[in-house]
Amino acid sequence: MTTITQLYPQPLWQWFDQICAIPHPSKHEAALSAHIQAWAKEKGLDVEADRVGNLIIRKPATAGMENRKTVAIQAHLDMVPQKNDDKVHNFETDAIMPRIDGDWVKATGTTLGADNGIGMASALALLGSTDIAHGPLEVLLTIDEEAGMTGAFGLEAGKLQADILINTDSEQEGEIYMGCAGGVDAAINLPLSWTDAAPQAQAFELKLSGLKGGHSGVNIHLGRGNANKLLARFLFGHGQQLQLAGFTGGTLRNAIPREASCRFVIASEHLPQLQADLATYQQILSAELASADADVTLTLVPADMPQKVMTSTAQQQFIALMHACPNGVMRMSDEVEGVVETSLNLGVVSLSDNEATLLCLIRSLIDTGREELEGRLAALVSLTDGKLQLSGAYPGWKPDNSSEIMAIVRDTYQDMYHKAPDIMVIHAGLECGLFKKPYPLMDMVSVGPTIRFPHSPDEMVNIATVGHYWDLMLEVLKRIPAKA
Repeated sequence: MTTITQLYPQPLWQWFDQICAIPHPSKHEAALSAHIQAWAKEKGLDVEADRVGNLIIRKPATAGMENRKTVAIQAHLDMVPQKNDDKVHNFETDAIMPRIDGDWVKATGTTLGADNGIGMASALALLGSTDIAHGPLEVLLTIDEEAGMTGAFGLEAGKLQADILINTDSEQEGEIYMGCAGGVDAAINLPLSWTDAAPQAQAFELKLSGLKGGHSGVNIHLGRGNANKLLARFLFGHGQQLQLAGFTGGTLRNAIPREASCRFVIASEHLPQLQADLATYQQILSAELASADADVTLTLVPADMPQKVMTSTAQQQFIALMHACPNGVMRMSDEVEGVVETSLNLGVVSLSDNEATLLCLIRSLIDTGREELEGRLAALVSLTDGKLQLSGAYPGWKPDNSSEIMAIVRDTYQDMYHKAPDIMVIHAGLECGLFKKPYPLMDMVSVGPTIRFPHSPDEMVNIATVGHYWDLMLEVLKRIPAKA
């Protein structure tokens, strides 16, 4: 146990402490799922794992509330595994170590997993409570939300009995979410050819680091640098004298890449000019990103001589493709002021012996916006020898202004905190849009505490807002109406 277990509300933080202690990156949630199932059975709760691995746990209503509508509290089991380059941490075996830093809970050098661990902890704390009034309760914990929404895609009709679903994956206290963007994964595969390195050349590694990164939906509008794009920009403008041997950048298609590096060889006579160009580019980036990413750093170090380097044609196509690939905010919404409508994140670039792979995530509030950007990628790739593959498309969650649960949460927040909450649409992929397919009549809303910099090692959750979120949840459950 860590010191966070003494924070308010203790049942929630005690559960979050347990969640942090059990590794649960995307696609590796089995240990945490087994722990929760064993606990639920010990408590005498009805628990089942569906065919894809989602957990559904049911708890009867407290005395006198049996006639209320059934509410499902929903969170996802997995977390985003991101760490700083100098941090030694295996997300599949090592625990997250939460710590209190002023008004926030953080990890050290890794993601914290408050996204969506705090929501999951609140749901489990409700299941374990003996003194909280509520009607019939279901908890839905989905798998693999961060890496493909496999759990939400696989949820079957008839598994849930709830009339209302409260998603806990929002990240700003005082905001109620009633809609979200849809998205699609885009993978570009470009064939590579190789040749021998030039004689009398020297080998180097160029690394771009120090960026903040972050969530490719929630933080995409902040102007933060994308390490893949920034390094490609330099190579496009100053890489004519280089022979590229390797490139790697980013680790997840839904996280803004914080670091990227390339290996190359260069003739000794061209090295002074390269060093001068790098110094100039460092000044350019420091000026351009002074507000959004002031710590951006270029580092050039000697490297082992590679066995092979790219041919001139392969290198030109690869660099041009990265440099021309759309990235960032494509369009702001006309209907929802201040919200991004369509965006793209060039999240991962990697090389194998045979090809280069670029992994992107397209997000849009409207299907036509997503389709237009799919077309732009297809057009770009058609100019190369590469291929584009689109997969995992998921729908947005269309706002419903007549939502009963949205009105209940809004009015409850107003009564408790004496200010109106903001009713929002989020440019991120909440699972609610997918739930609407098997459960089209289910009334849904999304709330949560304030989480900063999710999907990055700077992730933190505000302690006071966790208390506000918990208190709001308890009061909302009291106000759930009777069944018709």
